[in-house]
Amino acid sequence: IKESSSTGNSNCLLGLTLWPAAAVEVYTSKEVDAVNGTNLRLKCTFSSSNPISQHLSVTWNFQPEDLMTGPTQLSSVFYYLKEPYKLSAGRFKERVTWDGNIERNDVSIVIWNLQPTDNGTFTCQVKNPPDVDGTIGEVRLRVVQKVHFSEIHFLAVAIGSACVLMIIVVTVVIICRHHQKKAREKENLKIREEKEASPLED
Repeated sequence: IKESSSTGNSNCLLGLTLWPAAAVEVYTSKEVDAVNGTNLRLKCTFSSSNPISQHLSVTWNFQPEDLMTGPTQLSSVFYYLKEPYKLSAGRFKERVTWDGNIERNDVSIVIWNLQPTDNGTFTCQVKNPPDVDGTIGEVRLRVVQKVHFSEIHFLAVAIGSACVLMIIVVTVVIICRHHQKKAREKENLKIREEKEASPLED
């Protein structure tokens, strides 16, 4: 009897360990390119196994690119708890605004006036008590001087240019043929007039 009781207890414990723990899943873009001096919306959404809590918090941090291989040094970017909180100091002071909607599970922000020093990784963490554990979203930002077009963009531009060139060539050919036709008609009319006038001269 003791053995069966022990076995039942262990089965019970085993069954409990199979249940997944409550957690928050965070979703972001992996990499983003943006032009120096422009504004950028860093999109971050989340899902939670529990209803949205009044104590839900959002934390955005930043790790510069030149320090990514060294010791971890995070800079505060943004914090939300019932309402957005503005930074009182730091590189992102007065450069970050809230652009999310908690009811839609959106905790995005906008960074104004991007600078080359903004190259690095932004992290987005959401805690929705009792869901306080889970993934942390990461976005690697690269600030460039000009937009780098992909091969698809180059192909689209090439095809568009070829189409425009073809239209121009066809238009020129049609105009030239039209003028040639008019010239031939004028010449034929002149010849007929000369032939009609010849018997009168005789």
